[in-house]
Amino acid sequence: MGAERRAFQAAMALKYCAGSPRQAEVVFGWSRRAVELGLHEKRTGIVCLSVQSAFAGDKLWEEKHPEVADALWALAQSHSQQDPTFHTTLSFTRLTAAEALKQLRARGFAEEVLPSASTMAQVLNRNGYRLRPVLKAKPQKKFRKPTPSSPTSTKRTRPPKGVRSCD
Repeated sequence: MGAERRAFQAAMALKYCAGSPRQAEVVFGWSRRAVELGLHEKRTGIVCLSVQSAFAGDKLWEEKHPEVADALWALAQSHSQQDPTFHTTLSFTRLTAAEALKQLRARGFAEEVLPSASTMAQVLNRNGYRLRPVLKAKPQKKFRKPTPSSPTSTKRTRPPKGVRSCD
């Protein structure tokens, strides 16, 4: 994000301000140091990363334990089916997070590499498996088709009894 912004600022400073960070500060209101750094990055081709963006954040569970994640994907794939409406690319699965953990334990994975049930649910959701029960298809009820001779399909042409007409 920061490097993209600085690259844009450097391009605009070169185009409209003759490559002057001071003039870009006056004209656009940008930080002179950010524009200067963007110009240096553009000139050298080396993009500067801050310590925060380079080293912050925890890895995802799937990145920390790829072998367990592969076993989880195989397990989830065997329990999933496509959305019956085909409106989404998500797979619906009958497999719950607790059941997935139970089956991974049965496959011999250590407790230390397995996440909690709530994290397991997030992992499955993040990778396109929705944890909701798949409903079985219900047959449609058979309705009687109205026929022209049935009393419910014809419109009343006579006023109800007891009501006088204007004639």
